[in-house]
Amino acid sequence: MTSSSPRPSSPLAPEIAARLKRSADGLLPAIAQQYDTGEVLMLGWMDDEALHRTLTTGRCTYWSRSRQEYWIKGDTSGHFQWVKSVALDCDADTVLVKVDQVGAACHTGARTCFDADVLLAEADEAAEGAEGAGGAGSGEPAAGQ
Repeated sequence: MTSSSPRPSSPLAPEIAARLKRSADGLLPAIAQQYDTGEVLMLGWMDDEALHRTLTTGRCTYWSRSRQEYWIKGDTSGHFQWVKSVALDCDADTVLVKVDQVGAACHTGARTCFDADVLLAEADEAAEGAEGAGGAGSGEPAAGQ
């Protein structure tokens, strides 16, 4: 076991563990999404033990890569994530956890980790900007593209 690999054996049901495609350090990205609104809240990392704990306790458990320890969302902040459903993506290399988020999801105190640095605005706003630059806002490629 290396320092970045939290646990060598899997506590998961064998049929689940066999499907997972983990990174070299044994982790899967875990996206937390608000179950009723679809709002993407945060990204954390899970190994087999963290996923097992999430599935069996109803609370999100993550592996902290920086602290090299498990953490249960809300234990220190009071901002809990109550698990509603857990799904694997089509490649079995990412977990989607739909939660009922109580309080902030981000360690900065923000509701979501994805609201501070918007790199591209919604398509309508981008199209409005493109219309002023040659009429490409119609959704059709401009001539010569």
